[in-house]
Amino acid sequence: MATAPTIFITGCSSGIGACCAEGLRQRGWRVFAGTRRQEDVARLAAAGFEAIQIDLDDSDSIAAAARTVLAASEGRLDALFNNAGFGQPGAVEDLSRTALREQFETNLFGTVELTNLLLPAMVARKQGRVLFNSSVLGFAAMPYRGAYNASKFAMEGLVDTLRLELAGTGVHPVLIEPGPIVSRFRPNAFARYQRHIAGRPSRHAAVYQAMEDRLNKPGPVAPFTLPPEAVLDAVLKALTARRPRPRYRVTLPTKFFALAKRLLPTRLLDQLLQAGAGSESRPRPG
Repeated sequence: MATAPTIFITGCSSGIGACCAEGLRQRGWRVFAGTRRQEDVARLAAAGFEAIQIDLDDSDSIAAAARTVLAASEGRLDALFNNAGFGQPGAVEDLSRTALREQFETNLFGTVELTNLLLPAMVARKQGRVLFNSSVLGFAAMPYRGAYNASKFAMEGLVDTLRLELAGTGVHPVLIEPGPIVSRFRPNAFARYQRHIAGRPSRHAAVYQAMEDRLNKPGPVAPFTLPPEAVLDAVLKALTARRPRPRYRVTLPTKFFALAKRLLPTRLLDQLLQAGAGSESRPRPG
């Protein structure tokens, strides 16, 4: 009897992570579903998942989660999907060192730390897939998203390097690059905005008001927003292809800006990115 393939997915409390965990389980995968809050661990366990508590800001939590997954899978982990992360809104000039550090701790440092703990088991078996949930903002910067842009640009650089270093091992790092996807990204971003940006004096105050209106608006607001199943489709391709592509781009904006970055001069690309940011494209006097 064939053994079910195993995957550890972080950020499974909602959105992309929850969708991929359920979709892969339905397709016969053994899913270790990681999440930060204990109440979400209990909820996922009640739903039948092998739920793992993991806080990417905490090295002890990361190490404990890695040990649990490797022990439960007897060292036969087939894939890791580094999905957990958040976006810190705000103009670069308004970002404190603390805000930037928190963005990188979760989106990059904790993700790399977890990956490095699980990679040796995959390399030893000469097989594995390590997926990283990046973004259209991992290669095309938009205003007022500098902390998130930077964390995803850095992720892409590290994954490109990792792909070169793992060549010939049978382990394939893959970038998943979504654009606008239905998720809890906006509410989570608004909480970070309130924590680090809201109420502080800034020449960007008018832009922040527009940002508050957008982040508080229910339902998808960006054009071409897709459900998280679109990311699941890309994840399935990355996991099952004999030779996975280095990048899987999801949504029309992601594909458009990838092409635009290749073909357009920087000044024209900047104009498109400003337009894509809509009402948050530039500061206004006031």
